[in-house]
Amino acid sequence: MLPGGDGRGEVVLVGGGPGDPGLLTVAGLEAVRTADVLVVDRLAPLSVLQQVRPGAEVIDVAKIPRGTFTPQERINELLVEHGLAGRRVVRLKGGDNFVFGRGGEEWQACAAAGVPVRVVPGVSSAIAAPALAGIPLTHRQLTQGFTVVSGHLPPGDPGSTLDWAALARAGTTLVVLMGVATLPAICAELVAQGMDPATPAATVADAGLPSQRDVRGRVDDIAARTLEAGIRPPAITVVGAVAGFRP
Repeated sequence: MLPGGDGRGEVVLVGGGPGDPGLLTVAGLEAVRTADVLVVDRLAPLSVLQQVRPGAEVIDVAKIPRGTFTPQERINELLVEHGLAGRRVVRLKGGDNFVFGRGGEEWQACAAAGVPVRVVPGVSSAIAAPALAGIPLTHRQLTQGFTVVSGHLPPGDPGSTLDWAALARAGTTLVVLMGVATLPAICAELVAQGMDPATPAATVADAGLPSQRDVRGRVDDIAARTLEAGIRPPAITVVGAVAGFRP
């Protein structure tokens, strides 16, 4: 889809996958190659930027925990400004734009300004990280589903909307994103709400990158093991029988 002939450009929300450029979709790579402007997160597969066309503008909007931070409102403004200027804008980020990627907010901002939006889904780290570590989120003899939650707010935080008691007894695999700092509180709450302390758990860091590593344990000790291993974001934690899976 080319920008319209009415002077407006378009914004393409591209999910870049967990970091390995090989896990970016063909459609996502084509969008990168044809963009006039790229608005890029730090967790996107940055090596593909070597393939941008000459003259394309790359804008870094990194959000580093407790570090450099670009407000979401400013990111929305950038997408709208360049879209209204008639440019083809690619919003490239890690994972999938619609899985804790705030893609819905970006789409709303563009739609309110009359800028056409297209979506190229990406491979979410919620699925990719366990798979790359050899952990199937579902397995016929072990679990019939999985639940993905954000761990950026700990249990008991006024801003949290999660029912941790329900999650503890749901019987599905639990995948926690953005939960490295809050993992001790999360695991303690799951056990307090009735989850078996011996439930297998694993933390996977830097999925899809040469630095990928994982830590295995149980729900009652995975937080301590993760800390001892010096794991830092980006990382996900899997809690459930499948975390003990050995092919």
